Amino acid sequence: MSENLERKKLVVSEVQEKLGKAKSVVFVDYIGLTVAEVTELRNQFRAVNVEFKVYKNAIIGRAADNLEIDGINGKIAGPTAVALSYDDPTAGPKVMTSFIKKVKKTEIKMGVLGKEIMSTSQIESLAKIPNKEALVSVLLSVMNGPVRGFATVLNAVPRSLAIAVNAIKEQKQSA
Repeated sequence: MSENLERKKLVVSEVQEKLGKAKSVVFVDYIGLTVAEVTELRNQFRAVNVEFKVYKNAIIGRAADNLEIDGINGKIAGPTAVALSYDDPTAGPKVMTSFIKKVKKTEIKMGVLGKEIMSTSQIESLAKIPNKEALVSVLLSVMNGPVRGFATVLNAVPRSLAIAVNAIKEQKQSA
């Protein structure tokens, strides 16, 4: 086999591995961005453990086919950058949607969550979901509510008794 074909196979397997590990993937048209804007975007992605790479569409398509992710081939055309979220599936979509609102030069082509293809509107909806820490905080607050209410009720009984005893004492003193 030719050396070029071997290199392509290595890149396909690398992309396949990354797509398989990623919790969410966002495909972006990056044309029109300045070097400074791309650097800023990469820094934002790096801060939330999202990898931002540029691959050829054919390589992305082959890797997706190998992972049995249907619907990518033919839907991505032109220069494509890929944002791979490894920890938080909402991280990549959040950074990308906020960046697009700021620079207004690029657009999301599509995305993948697990092995499901997502439209641009679905990616934007995913970006609006709070991150894992915020969701856990809300859950713990909801779980703590009944316990707090029970403690308040238990505390009210002795307080009510003390108020009643004090009222009887004051009534006897005034009589």
